[in-house]
Amino acid sequence: MSGPIKNTDPDTILSAVVEERGKVGQALHDRLASSLYSTAADIAGRTVQAGASSAARRDIAIDRILTSSIYGFPLMGLGLIAILWMTIRGANYPSAILFDALFWVHDRLEELFQFCGAPWWLTGFVVNGVYRGLAWVVAVMLPPMAIFFPIFTFLEDIGYLPRIAFNLDRVFRWAGAHGKQALTMGMGFGCNAAGVVACRIIDSPRERLIAILTNNFMLCNGRWPTIIMLSSIFVAAAFPPMWAGVVATASVATVTMLGVLVTFLVSRVLSKTVLKGEPSHFILELPPFRKPNLLRIIYRSIMDRTIFVLGRACITAAPAGGLIWLLGNISIHGQTLAQVLIDFLNPAGHLLGLDGVILLAYIIAIPANEIVVPTMIMAYSSGSQISDIANLTELSALLRANGWSLNTALCMMLFSLLHYPCATTSWTIYRETGSWRWTIFANMLTLGIAVIACLVVNGVGRLVVS
Repeated sequence: MSGPIKNTDPDTILSAVVEERGKVGQALHDRLASSLYSTAADIAGRTVQAGASSAARRDIAIDRILTSSIYGFPLMGLGLIAILWMTIRGANYPSAILFDALFWVHDRLEELFQFCGAPWWLTGFVVNGVYRGLAWVVAVMLPPMAIFFPIFTFLEDIGYLPRIAFNLDRVFRWAGAHGKQALTMGMGFGCNAAGVVACRIIDSPRERLIAILTNNFMLCNGRWPTIIMLSSIFVAAAFPPMWAGVVATASVATVTMLGVLVTFLVSRVLSKTVLKGEPSHFILELPPFRKPNLLRIIYRSIMDRTIFVLGRACITAAPAGGLIWLLGNISIHGQTLAQVLIDFLNPAGHLLGLDGVILLAYIIAIPANEIVVPTMIMAYSSGSQISDIANLTELSALLRANGWSLNTALCMMLFSLLHYPCATTSWTIYRETGSWRWTIFANMLTLGIAVIACLVVNGVGRLVVS
């Protein structure tokens, strides 16, 4: 600054601050932090005599690879693919076993209600509606959660997640967001509501709000099964069986990375428009690698995450299952309510590359995304209850018989990735922001992006086919 400011007018002072800010550049905080750490290291080097421990040397050697500008991002991508592959492959068999067990209980419940002389509508609503909905959610959700959450907790326990935040900090700075958002995004992979709550670690209100509004672009546990199912049936089916698992994993990883890319782009747009402001300073001191605590990993992944998320899903799935049964059993002029709503939604659905059944499924699934697939199966089967289709071969035949193509699958994968938050996440957004305005904005933002993406992909798909 050339000299003291004589005029104490606020506008003059602010103009001078902006002018000086332009001279020092955006990297001022980084230079200050680097100077502080360099000075501290210099003082410690001149006053403290201690040889580096083998653990410290090991950590430094590992960090040179994990946080490298060359190897850091490829290793993160390979790690994500490995986690998805283990989740997809590992969840298939226990999911099938759990499905058979839960529907064996369903048959026994149905026999019990009949033995007690319960009216058909009570048996239908409770057993074929509420219980079937719960059975589907548990069979589909529990196995992948039991694999994904322990792996995520293990990476968190050994200290790898802060390295991911370090690698992504430059990208978040470009997007006008905070580097700690990488950690909240990781939580969003398990549950978006948990990811929104995790945004509390971001001190800046503006950057915290950006993280909250964009967390829904991370595939939550309720959407993994849908994406995995579509990738297995329509994408991997075009390849030899020996490559099917790899292709399905690559497809799911691509959708996941697309969600990350959309998060960066939307964060940048928000930071330049409605949430414009100065980015805050982020200094991350990487913790040492720690020996994993097996008991702590099991407890946190099972009790704090798996049971919590599954319990929330079951609470919302029970009434949704009952609603599905009602829609399939209440008729108006010879048509069920479900069919009436499907016919009404069909024009909008076809415009998006979907159909009325898919849109109805997502409307019913506002409480829990896990209900989407069983709702579609019920509607396509013209049944009065959630079907017990338990393998991909039967499901593939059902979907293709109802006009599904690769274009339909791609549009639904996009819609599932980008569409509005579930009811629990929306309520959590309201609790964290204290504003219905931002809650509605979060829903409209994600839904608008989903609609635009589906319109574009469907239009391109039709041109390619024609």
